Amino acid sequence: MRVLVVDPDPARAALVAEGLAGVEPLDVRHCAVFDHREAAAFEPDVVVVASDSPDRDTIESLREATATNPRPVVMFVDRSEAGLAEEAVRAGVSAYVVDGLSAARVRSVLEVAMSRFALMNQLRQDLEKAKADLASRKTVERAKALLMKERGLEEEAAYRLLRKLSMDTGRPLGAVAADLLAFAGVLKGDA
Repeated sequence: MRVLVVDPDPARAALVAEGLAGVEPLDVRHCAVFDHREAAAFEPDVVVVASDSPDRDTIESLREATATNPRPVVMFVDRSEAGLAEEAVRAGVSAYVVDGLSAARVRSVLEVAMSRFALMNQLRQDLEKAKADLASRKTVERAKALLMKERGLEEEAAYRLLRKLSMDTGRPLGAVAADLLAFAGVLKGDA
């Protein structure tokens, strides 16, 4: 497991490494402030941020880093202001623990955070796929309507024609439908 520990206090950062004793293979790196370039170069499996109190700059840096390169992030903070936990979670933090950093808890907190991250990542991917599928279906429906209008076809015949074009070209049905709509727009002078 590759762990990046971000903490200005080396003694507190050592608690994280101590809590991961026995994890094999283990590569723990420590830095005083979060640097998304360093995180990207190291490619950690999990980022652990420990501090007295989180600051908005760190949370914003995490937001930027997780947007481009998502990974589980755990924050251990000694104290927290109202709203910071929600802001941290919105920035991609998988676990936000207040006044709970101890070597005995580190491993279990990281495991839960990594599992939660994997679950949330899968949900995000499923949502994106569902959105893409819906957009493709809408495009296919519009292309069928165009074929029905322009060629006087029944709905089933229009769909069979789109499907045949898809198979003949080896391209997805949605892509063929999008091309048909684009070409129709060009021919009508819409583009």
